[in-house]
Formats: sequence, structure tokens, C-alpha cells
Amino acid sequence: MNEQPNFDVGALVHARGREWVVLPESAHEPDMLILRPLGGTDDEITGIYLPLEKVEHAQFSLPDPSADMGNQLTCRLLRDAVRLGFRSGAGPFRSLAAIAVEPRPYQLVPLLMALKLDPVRLLIADDVGIGKTIEALLVARELLDRGEVRAMTILCPPHLADQWQKAMTEQFHIDAVLVLSSTAARLEKSCRQDQSLFERYPFTVVSTDYIKSERRREEFLRTCPDLVIVDEAHTCSDLNQRSASQRRHRLLKDLISPRRTGGDTRHLVLVTATPHSGNEQGFRSLLGLLDPELLQLPEELAGDANRKHRERLAKHFVQRRRGDLKAYLDSVTVFPERVEKEEHYALSRDYRDFIDKVLAYCRETVQDESVGRRQHRVRWWSALALLRAISSSPAAAVATLTNRSRAAAGDDEASVDAEGRRQTFDQEGDESEITDVVMGADPGENDDRLRRRLKRLAEHAEQLKGAKDHKLKEATAWTRELLSDGYSPILFCRFIDTAEYVGEHLRKKLSKIAEVEIITGRLPAEERERKVNALGEHEARVLVCTDCLSEGINLQHLFDSVMHYDLSWNPTRHEQRDGRVDRYGQPRTPDLGPVRVLTLYGKDNPVDGIVLEVLLRKHAKIRRTLGISVPVPSNTAAVEDAILEGLLLRDTSTSQQLNLSFIENMPKARKLDEEWKAAEEREKKSRSLFAQNQLLKAVNDEVRGELEEVRRALGSEADVRWFTETVLQAMHVPFNE
Repeated sequence: MNEQPNFDVGALVHARGREWVVLPESAHEPDMLILRPLGGTDDEITGIYLPLEKVEHAQFSLPDPSADMGNQLTCRLLRDAVRLGFRSGAGPFRSLAAIAVEPRPYQLVPLLMALKLDPVRLLIADDVGIGKTIEALLVARELLDRGEVRAMTILCPPHLADQWQKAMTEQFHIDAVLVLSSTAARLEKSCRQDQSLFERYPFTVVSTDYIKSERRREEFLRTCPDLVIVDEAHTCSDLNQRSASQRRHRLLKDLISPRRTGGDTRHLVLVTATPHSGNEQGFRSLLGLLDPELLQLPEELAGDANRKHRERLAKHFVQRRRGDLKAYLDSVTVFPERVEKEEHYALSRDYRDFIDKVLAYCRETVQDESVGRRQHRVRWWSALALLRAISSSPAAAVATLTNRSRAAAGDDEASVDAEGRRQTFDQEGDESEITDVVMGADPGENDDRLRRRLKRLAEHAEQLKGAKDHKLKEATAWTRELLSDGYSPILFCRFIDTAEYVGEHLRKKLSKIAEVEIITGRLPAEERERKVNALGEHEARVLVCTDCLSEGINLQHLFDSVMHYDLSWNPTRHEQRDGRVDRYGQPRTPDLGPVRVLTLYGKDNPVDGIVLEVLLRKHAKIRRTLGISVPVPSNTAAVEDAILEGLLLRDTSTSQQLNLSFIENMPKARKLDEEWKAAEEREKKSRSLFAQNQLLKAVNDEVRGELEEVRRALGSEADVRWFTETVLQAMHVPFNE
């Protein structure tokens, strides 16, 4: 056996005819050196067994002063080449050399917080468009590169899975497989009989749809990786109102339970822009996943007496508004400015007559007490479905009037209400993505008279397409104006039928000036992204889509304005739509003009009036005041009551033209308003208690120091850019900025 010298981590050694750098993994194996070739890549990392191979300290000849040393430029290039070549082995963060993005300084805060926790239990609740995906994956990449975790999984809604996989692959060089209902069987074929796919594949993106069954749930708990990131974590809170949310919450509790293998050491990162979701109980249940003692936090956290509680929470919880981060430390992050505007249109005479007939029909069916309780609820949701459709488009109205109500499929009153609420108030499904199909207005009763009435209304709606649809005319005019001002607009519609109707019309009217694409839930996710990217080849472009694109695909690089063609009955959905373009990375900086958001409504459409006044304007006002969105408080019951009171229990008609002063005298609308104000106050108090500039001052100071060390040792983004451009120019290689 050869006598071998000792080699420290980071030492340069000579073996096998070349030079290597000793990696940290060598410290765990006394007879083994884990090496990466000097100037090589991670793919060339190898291990050398010291008793069998000779390894020596590397030696380099001194520079020969008589040799041609080159000029100042070549010397600087040589220095920078050596400096940049050590990016993966130097500095405070090992991960920075393994990623294809330079994090903003504020995005390092969650990483530093995570590195102070063992195990990592962190809730990242930054505002929409700030970069929570990057923040969470920075934590993951660092833990992987430090050898503290060997595998990881992302739990997310299925329609967000592609986005996570893409970010992991392209930005963080983590090759993950998608574990969805549509892919699981194929992945399992490559596993041994005694092997779980989570054991076969170290990096996975898993949909909640896949793990909902008991068999898969138990398999996941048994073989779960040592790092779990949960997106849309607010859907995993412990709420009595939603059994699916409770099941997800129990799953996460089991994942970190000491009774489970690895549970007490498993790392858990929760990600959401709405940790409260209007419910304090749900928020506290999420905190309990981070540290069980946080469940015992007092109701009131203000004052010096509770400072220790706030500091304890601040170790696990980071929440910042966009305004908090525009100027952070010595770095300015340019977020786009948003200008919002409401524009109205007047219904044609025929359209007003049609809406009045529909309102009369809905009142009759809802107020008829001759049917049983379950059937009455089917009628209620069928009526709301019809009200939504007639305000969307004649095409949606026809489809709704000629389809059976989806709520009618419910076996009992509870299931009828669950489906009705999800569809009507644009709630996300428990296992599937946002739906954009019409809900149906036929309550499914064996009543020929009712069916004939629905058929006559459908025939009336068919005649309203085209010239009699003033909403379509107004939207076309505004789309032209946005294009002429140099904008690339997205028109968001609620239903597939409306999007296709509007998109085909715009294709005809704008054929000479812009490319128009239509994207709905009819297309699989990969086809949607392909069509979006294809639009980027056209200088003037318009996208007409449903809410299938309100989450999951970031559109800020190709689009810079949003038109809400249809009003959502869930105000948070408007914020999600706007967030597709109003986010970090939007090329339209304040110097180039603001991102534009236009909300279209009918000034004499009482359905639009109720939704606009009771929901959307209040939501927008709170967001302007706080700088963040506050979801509708509690549940949809108060909203249902307000709509019932405003539209179906009084003689509301198109003649009112949004003279909605009567809303002030609606007790149920006032109750909703009071609940929302209370939610606003809770959020305001929470923001003041957990403000980053107070509770994380020490972390911020540490970020500053670490950034300075990284830039001094490894070079900044500007250094890398200069080196790359200079080398390419010297080699006469053409390149684009």
C-alpha cells in the first residue's frame, strides 16, 4: 500500500495525468477522494481509491518572465477565466454555479433562513410575480449541492406541474419527471416489482390527483424523498369546509411526523401568495406544519410582551409585498407599473330584452317552492350558470341553455352545492385544473314546458351574435387601440364558447394588422405552450383565452396588457390573470410605459353590476390600500346571498343601468362588506407585525455580506457578461444581445 499525503477539501491534486480539485464529499471517506477535473464539469466528477492509486499535490511551473505575456486584455481574460472556473467550488453558496439564473438579492433571504433551520420548515408567502418558484428552488439546489438531501419532490396542482418541471430543468439543472395520472403507469413500468417510482426517480413533480387514493398515499408516505416543496400551500390548510383540503393537510402532517420514516428530519417548504386565504384558522394550521408550537401562538401578537413569539414565527415565515422589494439593499429591481381602467358598453335593445326574459325565468324557477330541496338547489345553480353565460356572450348563452346542468349530477344536496360553488365562483378543483366549459342551465327535470322555454331562449340568444352584441364590438375597438399603442393584449374569457366566438371575430376584423390565437381547455397543456410561443414570431399579436392560462404559464415576455372580457365571480382570478403579465421579467418597464389592464362591463347589465360592485371593486380597493390581494372572506355563502338578494329576489332589470344605490340597503351585501373589512384589518395587522424590515434585519444584513463575498470571489453578472462577450468578439463569433 502506498503512503499517501493528506488532502484538504479544495486542494489541487495530480492523478491520472491531470489536475483535480478535492470536493467536500471526500471528508466522509478516509480512503477515497472525490475529485472534479480542474476546469471540468460535474459530469466528470470521479472517485479515486487511495490504497490503489497514487495521488500527489499538484505543482505548477512558475511564469517565465522571458515568455510572451500578452497584453492587458489577454491577461485579464486569463485571470477571469480562472476566477469564473472556480464558481462551483468557492463562495458561501455551492448552488450558485449550478443554476442558470442570477437571483435577485431579496431572493436569497428565504435561502439564508432555510440554512439556519434543521430540518428546513419554511413558508414562503411573497406577493404574486416576485419569484417564489426561484426562491424555493434555490433552497432545494443548495441542499442538494451540500449533500444534505439526495432526492426531492414538488407537490402542486396538475396544471402547474409543467411550469415547475421547466423551471427545475432550465434554471436549476434538476431533471425531474412528472408524476401525473396520465404518466404514472408509464413510469411504473421502469420500476422493479419491489420498487416505488419515488425510489426509482429521485426528482419528481407530483400532482395532488396522483396521490389522492389511499394506496398511492401510503406508497408516497413510505418512500417520500427527504425534501418536499408544496405549491399553492393554502389549499393544504385544515379547514372544516373542504374535505379535500383536510386530506392534503393530513398528508403533510404525516410526511413530517416522527412516527414516519424520516419524518422528523424531512425538509418542508410551503409556497403560496395567499397564506391566509381569508381564514385565520387555515393560516395557523399551515404554521403548525412548520413548528407545532406555532399552533399555540396567542391570538394577539402585538407589543413587547409578544416579541419572542413574533421572532419565533419569523424564523419560518417570509412574506413581502412587491413595494418592499423594489429597492432592496443596494439593488433596484424593476417591476412593471400597472394602469387599470374600467370601460363599459351599452346593451343593444334586443340583448336587453333577452336578459330581462332570462332574469324573469330565473326568478320564477328559484322562487318556486313546489320542488324538493335537492332539486331546488339544482335550479339555483342552474339559474346562476345561466346568468353568468348571458353576460359572457350569446355563444355561451346558447351552449348553457342547451346543456344539462352539471350540478344536476349530484346525488344529494351537499354534492350539488359543492359542484355548483366550484363552477359558479371559479374555485379551483381539488384534482383538476380550472374548468372553462359551460355549466348548463337545464335542471334535468321531466318538464316539457320548461324545456320548450329554454329552447326559445336559446333561439333568441342565437340571433344576438354579431352586430347585436355591443360587448364584442367594444372589445374589438379596444383591441385595435391597444395594438396601435404598441401593446400585445390578452383577452380573458370565462367559457370556451365565448373565447372561440370572440377569437374568430377578431381574426376576421384584425387579419391585416395582427395574428390572433385562441387557447382554451380543449388543448393539452403542451399544445397551449407551443401556440403561445408561436405567437412570439409575430410583432403584432393578440391572445384570446380562457382561465386555463390564468395560472401555469408566465406570459410576460410576449404580452403586456390584459382585457377582462368576462368578469370573474372570484376576484382573486382577476389578480391571477393580471399576474401573467404584471410580474418580474416584464420587458415593459416604467420607462417604456405601464402594463395596461382593462375591465369590460355592461353599464345596463344588472349581472355585471352586482359582481362589479359587490366583489371586484371592493377587492381592487383593498389591493390598492394594502399592496396585496385579500381573498373573499370565509366561503362563498355570503356572496351567494348577496347575488340572490340583488338579482333574484327583487325586480332588477336592464333599465337600471348600474344605478346600484340599492346595494347599500341590502343586508346580506352589507354583511359581506363587513366580513371583508374585518379580513382587511386582520391582513393589515399581520403585515405590520411581520414586516421584513423589522423581523429580518439580521438576515438582510447577512444577505448583504454574503452577496459582497460572492461577487468579490466569483465575479458579478456584469463580469460574466464582459468575459463572454469579449471572448466571442476575439474569436470573431457572431452573437445577439
